[in-house]
Amino acid sequence: MFVVTGGAGFIGSNIVAALEERYPDYRIVVADRLRDGVKWQNIAKRDLYDIVHPDDLFEFLKQYQGDIKSIFHMGAISATTETDADKILENNFHLTAALWDWCTQYQVPFIYASSAATYGDGDKGFVDFEDRKNLSGLRPLNAYGWSKHLFDRTVARSLEEQSSTPPQWAGLKFFNVYGPNEYHKGGQKSVVAHVFPQAIGADACKLFQSHHPDYEDGGQLRDFVWVGDVVDVILWLYEKGNVSGLFNVGTGKARSFKDLATAVYTALGKEPLIQYVPTPENIRDKYQYFTEAKMDKLRLVGYDKDFTDLEEGVRQYVQDFLNQDDPFK
Repeated sequence: MFVVTGGAGFIGSNIVAALEERYPDYRIVVADRLRDGVKWQNIAKRDLYDIVHPDDLFEFLKQYQGDIKSIFHMGAISATTETDADKILENNFHLTAALWDWCTQYQVPFIYASSAATYGDGDKGFVDFEDRKNLSGLRPLNAYGWSKHLFDRTVARSLEEQSSTPPQWAGLKFFNVYGPNEYHKGGQKSVVAHVFPQAIGADACKLFQSHHPDYEDGGQLRDFVWVGDVVDVILWLYEKGNVSGLFNVGTGKARSFKDLATAVYTALGKEPLIQYVPTPENIRDKYQYFTEAKMDKLRLVGYDKDFTDLEEGVRQYVQDFLNQDDPFK
């Protein structure tokens, strides 16, 4: 049995789909809150054993503790604009710590979502160190990034103190992930998902102007990573079994927002039409102009699969999902 927390969310539902395809004889359990939006459609095609409300998760784990092969913990409040730090702390830190303890006690592999938001403005670089000294120098820019960083530091302390851990664990610092099943995320959807309806409607898409002298409008750089590549890394880690650590998950190659928008129009067979608008003042002083994952660490432990080029990933997303009557995976 596999348990995927946040399994009806974006990355979680893509993990569920991959697990179902690769392990058809295993039972898959989703722990998530569906609420009244479209999240349920992210898992509507899946053959699930159960869907558990997060409030009931530990009772479920107690009941099936001998059957669980791994927990993939993707559940979190992921909105970088969320301001209720108590709510974020409870969901993103305390729940993660409790699952870590459970997996340690019952010796179950534990793969959890960290975030590139832990790097803050990037002035310390984007190297996925897992020691306390290096982690202590990072300064996340929002409560979401801080909550993820807080747990990474907790793991680092456990390692330094040689405390017990799950038999395998991996914290994954996701960069800018895009792909199907992100439609419930509203303003937190990828730029691809925001550009698409403008491009399909023959309107100019809107990108932020640059307010930094080193970057032209649309020249702000991000490490955009196709969700299928993210899932491949996660399953590789699980199947490898003996690899633990804190790892970046990106492509290792930053690309501009202009490149991304152009790829959407190209996938639709159209010429790009881009309008630049001022970056909102409330986020302007915390805006990142450059992110790029350092991928050496994951490569050194043996992951050798190529990452999908931006143009190909956007083409798949646009043509196979966004431009279909049923965009869900």
